[in-house]
Amino acid sequence: MAADPIAAFGDSLAVPSVVCLWLAVLLRSPAAVRSPQQRGLLLAVATAAAAMTLNLPDVVTYAMRDPRNSHTVGLVRNLIGVFSAGAVLSFVAAATTRGHLLRRSAAGATIGLLAALVLLDLAAPGHGTHTIPPHGDPVPSLGYWLVLISAHLAANTACVALCWRYGLRTESRGLAAGLWLFGLGTALAGAFWFVYLVKLLFGATAAMPWLPLLMNLHGLLRAAALLVPVLFGLRRTVSDVGTAWRLWPLWRDLVEAVPHVALTKPRAGRVVEFLWPPVPRDLLVYRKVIETRDAILILNEYVAPGVPELARHHVAGAGVPAPRRGAAALACVLKEARQAKLDGSAGRSPDGAEPLYVPSSVHGPTGTVEGSDLEDEKSFLVEVAQAYGSAATRTFAPELPETAGK
Repeated sequence: MAADPIAAFGDSLAVPSVVCLWLAVLLRSPAAVRSPQQRGLLLAVATAAAAMTLNLPDVVTYAMRDPRNSHTVGLVRNLIGVFSAGAVLSFVAAATTRGHLLRRSAAGATIGLLAALVLLDLAAPGHGTHTIPPHGDPVPSLGYWLVLISAHLAANTACVALCWRYGLRTESRGLAAGLWLFGLGTALAGAFWFVYLVKLLFGATAAMPWLPLLMNLHGLLRAAALLVPVLFGLRRTVSDVGTAWRLWPLWRDLVEAVPHVALTKPRAGRVVEFLWPPVPRDLLVYRKVIETRDAILILNEYVAPGVPELARHHVAGAGVPAPRRGAAALACVLKEARQAKLDGSAGRSPDGAEPLYVPSSVHGPTGTVEGSDLEDEKSFLVEVAQAYGSAATRTFAPELPETAGK
């Protein structure tokens, strides 16, 4: 079987598959500790990784040097595999409405199957490694392998059905991708055991060269499923850092005028701010948005009457595209209000004043926003930050009476 190119290719994936599984387990362990559902899933993958580790060619070669070792390695590998199947069933049960009862049933069934395998192994004649050879009788016995294969097929079938069902229902792309990858990997594991079942019952060996490929692709897909949240989290982090980076110039200028809105004192520069953030990195963009918004609301008191209208006419005359005029007009007004605050102008009562900014998910050409969606607010404030450094904002210089704003 080793000479078959399909089998050889499958064998070449053995080490990468095991390494990826253990890497995924290590990366997901911190999050799994805080989530019962993730703990069950992580346990299923970790035990599958352990069983596959014991099936690596070098491990098998080492075990074959001593018949006692080969028997122990084979038995332990299969027992870990059944334990992994039980963990998969527990993961499936946790997603159902009767999860507690089903988890207890899965635990009981797993214990019963483990005991049955040990008893069947002890009852079999003296033997070495556990195997289903391409030709000849299975070792240690037919009953042993039927129990083992049935446990895997039952767990895998339930898991594939769950992943397919909830993968279609969820609105989260990350969760759907993780479920489908895990379900596909589990389906390949089910196909692996089904090929062995056909061999046991009917003696068919045509599909056996595919076994290493099925098992090792299963490992890679399960590892990928575990890593989906990590990849989506990394993508979100990169996006948030990019948003905070673009907001920084506007945020810095506004916080200089209204320092008390900042939770922490600004760093010396933008690079230092992001290499050594003053708050946890996952809160960086949130703090920048909140502090920018609060500063804008306060600076509303330092806007001279008529400036917002002049700003709207100015950005229209400067050729700013219509979809961006609201952000550009607000940037112009903020520049004037910030300077008035720094010059010591007395703030006026906000009552009856035209609002500069009301947090929202809808914004239009007036430069105001209404609502509370954080993603839309981030997008709008990034537009304001971009407009704040533009030529249209730098050239805005409204001519107002000397008493304006006083």
